Amino acid sequence: MTMRSGGGPRGARVSKADHQAQKEINRQAPKIHDLGGRIAALFRPYRVHISIIIVMVLLSAGLGIIPPLLTQRVFDDGLFPGTGGPNMPVLLKLVGTMLGILIIIQLISIVQAYYTARVGNRVMGDLRIRLFSHLQSMELAFFTRTKTGVIQSRLNNDVGGVAGVLSNTISSVIGNTVTVISAFIAMVLLSWQLTIIAFIVLPLLVWGQRRVGQIRARIAGQTQESLSEMSAITQETLSVSGVLLAKTYSRQSAEITRYADENARQISLQVRQAMTGQLFFGVVQVFMSAVPAIVYLASGWLLTAGSDGAFAFGAAGITAGTIVAFTTVQSRLLFPMMGLMRVALDLQTSSALFARIFEYLDLQPGIVDAPDATSPSDSPGKAGHVAFDHVSFRYSDASPDSPPTLDDVSFDIEPGQFVAFVGASGSGKTTIGNLIPRLYDATSGTVSYAGDDVRTLKQEELMDHIGVVTQEPYLFHASIADNLRYGKPDASQEDLEHAARLANIHETITNFDTGYDTIVGERGYRLSGGEKQRIAIARVLLKNPRVLVLDEATSALDTVNERAVQHALDTAAEGRTTIAIAHRLSTIEGADRIFVIDHGQIIESGTHAELLDKDGAYAQLYSQQTN
Repeated sequence: MTMRSGGGPRGARVSKADHQAQKEINRQAPKIHDLGGRIAALFRPYRVHISIIIVMVLLSAGLGIIPPLLTQRVFDDGLFPGTGGPNMPVLLKLVGTMLGILIIIQLISIVQAYYTARVGNRVMGDLRIRLFSHLQSMELAFFTRTKTGVIQSRLNNDVGGVAGVLSNTISSVIGNTVTVISAFIAMVLLSWQLTIIAFIVLPLLVWGQRRVGQIRARIAGQTQESLSEMSAITQETLSVSGVLLAKTYSRQSAEITRYADENARQISLQVRQAMTGQLFFGVVQVFMSAVPAIVYLASGWLLTAGSDGAFAFGAAGITAGTIVAFTTVQSRLLFPMMGLMRVALDLQTSSALFARIFEYLDLQPGIVDAPDATSPSDSPGKAGHVAFDHVSFRYSDASPDSPPTLDDVSFDIEPGQFVAFVGASGSGKTTIGNLIPRLYDATSGTVSYAGDDVRTLKQEELMDHIGVVTQEPYLFHASIADNLRYGKPDASQEDLEHAARLANIHETITNFDTGYDTIVGERGYRLSGGEKQRIAIARVLLKNPRVLVLDEATSALDTVNERAVQHALDTAAEGRTTIAIAHRLSTIEGADRIFVIDHGQIIESGTHAELLDKDGAYAQLYSQQTN
């Protein structure tokens, strides 16, 4: 779900384009069933901690109601007892009790803050790990059709965006609710007449808050879409490849403009989100702050009416202490009432973020283990055996009218054989290499390993049997040793050096100033193409797979590096099934069998010599490369 990049700064007036963009956001917004229940379920593992928080909140709120009630006694029994002067013993006792209660409340609030932070951050951490784990389980096709920056934004911006809600909601909702209820009870006990006056417009305030929340939720969705686009731009343009491309095409200014435009849109959305509801909360605060004045006026009216005898019931129980205590309690309502409204607003706003997170969590991986999936066979006669039986394949996003990428392909590769697939770009060679380790599932037909349909095998264990070396190997921004150990985490230094010697890269590594501790840079850009390729080969040798898939592993190298890498590949291929997807035919002349692919079909097969004798498509390709 990506928004268009670009879009200049927005003013206060919403343009027609903004309305259109809002409609698009609303149309694309994920609809999550029982969103509230799913959010609540995130807290379920922390029921004990939440119980402690609830106890702390109830204690704090219960104790918090006592000081305002004591205020009435301070005025009526301590300061103005009606005996002509203050009653100091009573006054000292009441004031001491109030101070003691306030100290206890603060100590409780410290414990409550600790458990609140603990629960909120753990729930957020669990959510982040859960989302990351789920994304790891998604099939390769998901990542080929989704921008990396957009995925990163869901993981970082969206989860981070709900962090405050997760951390503060429990204590804020429970604490403020209990405070409001207890304050309401205290106000009723003091004067039910004044309580009615103080709460008469409450339904209108609740309705206003819901309206503001709905608007902010929509803006929050747009804001996260903009953040996703900014993350995508950053990931694309500030990577080594992106910077190199921008510099070589003198497009830095254009990329800065693209980022600045999206940044301006982000600023506009953030300002709109921050300002939405400010007038509403201003009105609420003015009203809540004005209630004491209204209470004074109403008290005067009730007392006057009572003195006339017409409404004597109205003034019953209203004393100076009652009025002071009532306004004290009411003033304590301002912050919890505002807090509850803001939490409700935050929950409505964050619902858009939670929906985006759950939308990704609800994605079903296209490739999963069967319920009765088994382990691949390790028997010497079967391990390494690969076969295609009438396999056809079409990418999910391909047009139904377009021809399939593979069309009724069948072949059989015995354990230990060296087999190559050649053909023009787009003929389907790489797709064959992707179907063998089950990075994709065949649309029809059967791909088998060691005699078993790969769809009946455990994916992770199948991958343990297959090693892949691609044309552009991926290296982490880490040391050479760390990159090698990705193939075998528990490998010793001797293991690393042995694999590096087999890959014909050990001497090159030892010539670096820091040897195996040399940092290779992002995607290995500090190394040459041949060095990266040989490190990738050493890494796959540490994995020690039964089947080695070489996806045009030397096509991007110069002649010198190609020879070095080819020597390493020849060593890596010894004793295992090797499937080479080749562009340079000189690298596969010694293959046991060569399959020629054209438009998703095998049109020729045989050894190098047999295919040259046929004088067909392979002979034509070979002639083009050697002449």
